[in-house]
This record gives sequence, C-alpha cells and structure tokens, in this order.
Amino acid sequence: MCARYAQTGRAADAVAVRRDRFRLERSLAAYRQLRSVAGAADCWEAERAAALATLEEEARRERGGRYGGPVLIDALLDDGDLDAAWREAAGRADDRQWAQLADQSRETRPAEALGVYLRLIERSKEPTGDRAYEHLARLLQAARDCHRALGTEDAFTLFLTDLRMELKRRRKLMSVLDRHGL
Repeated sequence: MCARYAQTGRAADAVAVRRDRFRLERSLAAYRQLRSVAGAADCWEAERAAALATLEEEARRERGGRYGGPVLIDALLDDGDLDAAWREAAGRADDRQWAQLADQSRETRPAEALGVYLRLIERSKEPTGDRAYEHLARLLQAARDCHRALGTEDAFTLFLTDLRMELKRRRKLMSVLDRHGL
C-alpha cells in the first residue's frame, strides 16, 4: 500500500500508514519503515520526535523490549544518535545493545566503550564452546583497540596475561586467542 501511495504522489498517506503501523508494533523494523517514508516525504524530523517520544514512554513503562532492551535504544543506535543512546542505555540496555553502542562509539568514546567491553568480557568468561570463544576473542580485540586509542596498551597486555592465566585450562580458547593474535 505504501509503495502504491508513493507511486501516486500520496506521500502523506504513506507516512500515515507507517506511523499507524509503528504505533501498533513499536519495533525497530517499523521505526525504519517510518523513517524511510517520512524521509522521502521530507517530514522525518517531526515524525522522529513523535516516534522517539512513544518509545521513551514505552521504555519508562517496561524493563525491556520484546527481544531484550528497549526499542528506544535500538532506534537511537540505528539513527547514529550515540549521545542519546548512551544516556538511555544506563540501567536499561541489554548486552547486545551495550556491545553495539560500544562498537559504534569505539573511536569517539574509547574510555566509555572500554568499560562496556570489560563488563562484557567478564560475563563472557564462563560460557564454553567455539561460538563463545570467538565472541570472547572479538570482545578482547575491541578492548585492545580502545586501549590503543587511549595509549594504555600495557594495561591491556597485563589484563590479557591475567585472563590467559585464569582460563589456561581451556586449550581450545587458548588456540582461538592465538589465532586472533591475542
């Protein structure tokens, strides 16, 4: 229906359909669809403000969204609004959202990103298996990048040495870390 509205020059109707859909669904996918049609109709700023207000209200009411943390954080990350995402993440974001926020902020906020990575590394030490080890290696590489940006590579080397000593019995993990240059 939205495509047909767009083809016939009825952009406002397409925005209305996507706005209604977003109000019902309140998902990142619905937010993206609204952004797409509202951007084409040159009314995204007003629509964004209303959509974010809706998501803020939902985040205040609920502890998390359907699949983790509030959709508000996902929307802010998707928009690239990192300052707002950092403000909203405190006490609300799930691990996936924290990781995404740190990944997007690594170059501009290395100290904050490093704090996130260190928390996620701590939580990732217990799980075992190839996927868990690859995930831990990716987090360690990201933490190393933050230390490089901060000029504290020696601190990372010490941290990694301690981690390797703590988990030395996991031979498979050690080989994954070796393969990733850690």
